[in-house]
Amino acid sequence: MATYRPASENDIATLVPMMQDFYAIDGYPIDVEKSASLFRKFIREENLGKSWLIASDGDIAGYVIMTFVFSFEFAGTIAFVDELYIKDGFRGKGIGKETIDFVKSEAEKRDLKILYLEVEHHNSNAKKLYLDKGFSAHKRQLLVYKR
Repeated sequence: MATYRPASENDIATLVPMMQDFYAIDGYPIDVEKSASLFRKFIREENLGKSWLIASDGDIAGYVIMTFVFSFEFAGTIAFVDELYIKDGFRGKGIGKETIDFVKSEAEKRDLKILYLEVEHHNSNAKKLYLDKGFSAHKRQLLVYKR
């Protein structure tokens, strides 16, 4: 069974290498110093969201980040599961399922109106997990503007 502990600034040295591993899966670039700085800001400013370390049998198995946004359409705060990473040796053991249940429970505690997440097109295992846990394809298409 997985356990969850809110990330603290003391955990950044553990989180950033996992983030590097996560980004490497799809070849996304990462600036380690910038990511550490962003984690410090994110942890200090609780209105931005929450992050947790995921543990299994006393070992760090991964992390999950949930960011907050206020939505008039949904009449309150909504959240985006920005990142969910399970380390290689812990995959296939149900930790992802438990983590989605945990995040849904945290969303309910915070009266979040909606949980969004995105999944890479090629990641059929993650997509199946999310669909099995009650997520559905949104009728809208996610667009992005980067500056």
